[in-house]
Amino acid sequence: MALMAGAPTPLGPGQVPPAHLRVGSEDREHVVEHIKAAYAEGRFDKLEFDERLERAMTARTHGDLMPIMNELYGARHVPRPRTMPPPPPRPHGQTESNERLGAAAAHGLALVGMPIVGPLIMLMTGGKTSPYIRQHALEALNFQLTLIGATFLLPFTIVGVVLLPVIWVGAIVLAIAGGISALSENPFRYPLTVRLLK
Repeated sequence: MALMAGAPTPLGPGQVPPAHLRVGSEDREHVVEHIKAAYAEGRFDKLEFDERLERAMTARTHGDLMPIMNELYGARHVPRPRTMPPPPPRPHGQTESNERLGAAAAHGLALVGMPIVGPLIMLMTGGKTSPYIRQHALEALNFQLTLIGATFLLPFTIVGVVLLPVIWVGAIVLAIAGGISALSENPFRYPLTVRLLK
């Protein structure tokens, strides 16, 4: 059946997507895994590793990601990052354990008096090298910002004054649940959260 006029032509295997096409978190994470695998093989030093990770995590288009893959595999492998051969699997152990602990800390630091600073620290440190920590830290940070906003706004209503203690108890329970989910390598979404940060 003929394609409709004006409809985009699907990309075939190995074809390069338009450089201006925007990428999603899956594309960035895929490239990050290739960077980690190359670093583990000793193909570049820590400074080069950090520089490539920063470029991958802040990429907005395929034109931003393709040069990184070109540096790792050569010009003949510039095609679409998600069609690249998968990197060697990471062994289970210290690195993955650290990522789970970092992600759990993003939720748990709120319980020790660091409701915004805690997730922000994890986002700015572990989140730069681990998409898993970044995902949980962003979720925890957005929830804590929403909670602080509600704490300031709700006392202006009688219902809000009554609900505020209930909300704070619920926030403690949710932070614990978030930490457990992070340790168990499960996704976690806080309810009724305004997600200002992406």
